[in-house]
Amino acid sequence: MIVSSVTVGPFAENCHLLMEEGSRLAVLVDPGDEGARIVREVNAAGAQLQAIWITHAHLDHIGGIAAVLREWKVPVYLHPLDRPLYDRGAQQAAAYGIPFESPPAPDLELAEGDALALGALRFGVMHLPGHAPGHVAFYGHGMLFSGDVLFAGSVGRTDLPLSSPAQLERSLERLAILPPETQVHAGHGPATTIGDELRTNPFLSRVARIARR
Repeated sequence: MIVSSVTVGPFAENCHLLMEEGSRLAVLVDPGDEGARIVREVNAAGAQLQAIWITHAHLDHIGGIAAVLREWKVPVYLHPLDRPLYDRGAQQAAAYGIPFESPPAPDLELAEGDALALGALRFGVMHLPGHAPGHVAFYGHGMLFSGDVLFAGSVGRTDLPLSSPAQLERSLERLAILPPETQVHAGHGPATTIGDELRTNPFLSRVARIARR
């Protein structure tokens, strides 16, 4: 599998391109802004885009969807609990004074335990609320596409509408027991591993200590 990322928009959000190496079949995770730039990156990779997978529907993770869909008519996957945020993307952007193109309605609903196929590759869906009610991560092949639940050295905010500190803590407990070599590709910032975060991230290490008691 080939993973490449492009950082876009005023919030420096990471859009990830996952591609099966032989077939060049690909999905985009969170095309958050600069849709035309993302389209160029997909074309430059020689990828055959199959779908868009959304970790959550904050404006910086959905702002590039409309432009991508003008180029490729592919399904958009979203957890239904984040549909209210998705539908209010324009209002979210207006609060920050940021231009925003509202995306078409999502096509398919994500749920805990779903298995998403990319050619011969399979990724499991983990429902990890807290930063957003319908937040999910995609886990497979030693990789976690964590959205805004877990970053290198930090975690997602819980002071936003519909967020929940208690839910985020439970979500982090689930991530803390993943294999330490798991590569974490987050919605913002550099890639990391679960093991590195258990050693250096005060939020994840605290949750892990509590869980062991």
